[in-house]
Amino acid sequence: MPHIDIEIEKLKKKLMEMWDLVEFQLEQGREAMRKADPEISKEILKLGKKVNNYDVKIDRMCENFFALFTPVAVDLRTVLAILKINANLERIGDTAEGIAAFVKKLEGTLSPELIEKVQVEVMYDEALKMFDDCRAAFMYNDADLAKELIKRDHVLNKIYRKSDEIVVSYLEGEPDKIKEGLVLLSIIKKLERVGDQVSNIAEEIIFYKDAEIVKHKKNKEKR
Repeated sequence: MPHIDIEIEKLKKKLMEMWDLVEFQLEQGREAMRKADPEISKEILKLGKKVNNYDVKIDRMCENFFALFTPVAVDLRTVLAILKINANLERIGDTAEGIAAFVKKLEGTLSPELIEKVQVEVMYDEALKMFDDCRAAFMYNDADLAKELIKRDHVLNKIYRKSDEIVVSYLEGEPDKIKEGLVLLSIIKKLERVGDQVSNIAEEIIFYKDAEIVKHKKNKEKR
């Protein structure tokens, strides 16, 4: 295997390690929310430092790669995509930490009725599935799966758009649960951002696999 390919594989391996860690943060965030567990929240927040270390390490590996080689075509697109995916993974890690921080503010478990009404569990499950499928798209160079992920983001957006009205309506009859409602709305907003960040990663996969830029096409379709 050519030396340049070996170095690209090292970059991909390091990115997958970071991906696993961020996925664990997200999964633990769901458990922390379900149980209103401050200890799980603390663990998620502690892992943030490790995620940040990966972020810096991958950036430096990419910088060294550009210094050692003069990549063109697919090699250039791949490393540029890894740089941008790395940044989005770090942001998703920050999002998981944000969820943990909101859970830490709770004084008891969230109302099962309110959780069901706003569909936050459905939203969380879909966000995690999208994140996992996005990794598969990257590992197997599957641009079609990446394009499908961008379309699936509407599931999260739909729940997010309805959440304000649902929570306000619920709190009119349960005014003592305002804090719970605000925490849930904050978590829902964070999950909506996960969908956006997964879509960003999917765009980078399409870019390095097919040399196709879909970002501006997607924005035009929304108009």
